[in-house]
Amino acid sequence: MNAIRLRGLTRLAAALGFVTAALCCSGAAHAEGAIRAKHGDWETRCETPPGAAYEQCAVVLSIVDQERPNLTLVVIVLNSADRKARLMRVIAPLGVLLPAGVSLRIDNQDAGRLNFLQCLANGCIAQLALDDALLGKLEAGKTATLGIFQTPEQGVGVPASLAGFKDAYQQLP
Repeated sequence: MNAIRLRGLTRLAAALGFVTAALCCSGAAHAEGAIRAKHGDWETRCETPPGAAYEQCAVVLSIVDQERPNLTLVVIVLNSADRKARLMRVIAPLGVLLPAGVSLRIDNQDAGRLNFLQCLANGCIAQLALDDALLGKLEAGKTATLGIFQTPEQGVGVPASLAGFKDAYQQLP
């Protein structure tokens, strides 16, 4: 790998902040960072990303599919460092079908698709910018369903509780 590409990947990994820390050597994604608060099923976690001068916080939910205990997703919602964008990131396990992305349904209504950005050693990262309308749906919703494909024929919908999301996000520093 050439030096320019390696530097670019290093910057991207640093910019992903919570996402890179949430991938661990056990092969399963989990959330990292100090827990600052818990709101329903969501946690507020804070950490200082590598190379950053200050701490960044996000609301985080880890979900394990009940029918497939080896299928764990981590949902991370945060404000960008410059406070100009709100982002939802999902960490999916290796082996997911990348072109399909991660579908998002809120209370059984289509709400968008997260596109995969990068796969690291233990998981793949998908991201979606949140506009006011989508953020409002997340805050008012009861359940989000995250859909991934492991093969073109085998899609999996993993339910994620939105209990506490509104309070967690509104109190995000």
